Amino acid sequence: MPRRYLIVLLAATTVIAQENQPALTKEQIAGAALDQVLSYPMPGELFAALGKFAKPDWAAFFRPPIPTNFTGRSQIAMNLGGLIADGYLAVEAMDGQQVKNIARDVRTLANALGVGQNLLNRGNSISEFAANNQWDALKEELEAAQNEVIDAMNAHDDKDLVTFVLLGGWARGTEVITAAIAKNYSGPAARILRQPGIARSFTNKLAAMPEKSRDNPLIKKVRLTLFDIHKAVSFPGDTTPTLEDVQALHALAKTLIADITKKDL
Repeated sequence: MPRRYLIVLLAATTVIAQENQPALTKEQIAGAALDQVLSYPMPGELFAALGKFAKPDWAAFFRPPIPTNFTGRSQIAMNLGGLIADGYLAVEAMDGQQVKNIARDVRTLANALGVGQNLLNRGNSISEFAANNQWDALKEELEAAQNEVIDAMNAHDDKDLVTFVLLGGWARGTEVITAAIAKNYSGPAARILRQPGIARSFTNKLAAMPEKSRDNPLIKKVRLTLFDIHKAVSFPGDTTPTLEDVQALHALAKTLIADITKKDL
């Protein structure tokens, strides 16, 4: 089985070893790849976790098309991750046209990073599955497409780009999930937002990048927002975030996405 690079939020049953969480089930182990001791759930798995507490109108969280003509590779990669998260969102909403539109933009950004070739065959399958409303198959195809892009980056030793792709997807997923929970608040749903290890991992990875990357104005802003997000998601395990807590986290995630998608920051 190829390695699976999983993005966005920490689902309720996800384990971070150093946080002394309960053990993963066999199904979760099969559906997650470890980044050292850190496990990232797939977007579809995360949305399914929220679906146990509510039935969100997923289409309400679509966003307008984002630019696809960025020039900085780090910004391209973060937006690629965000679009992949949007793809899973479109599948949850069962909107075939939205899936096709997002797949087109994903290919554009992947081409800009030199990994678009890996999506050529997947693109046809994604369009076919979307046209035929084959949602389970479409989820698997999106996952495979994401993994192939990430594997291609790793093959070229572009590990920083991998971090940016994962970060972009996590940020967009956080924006969507907090919006959904805030719209129809429930304590059990809010508790899935506890994810200190995720935020800490991204913060540490950005801090360890070369000085040229750290001095990038966009990366500086991202790091500052991540610091605040880390504080917001590091509540004790026996604590339930209030509606105001969820709204505050959503505002931070929304700011992060706005910065990532802004041209010429």
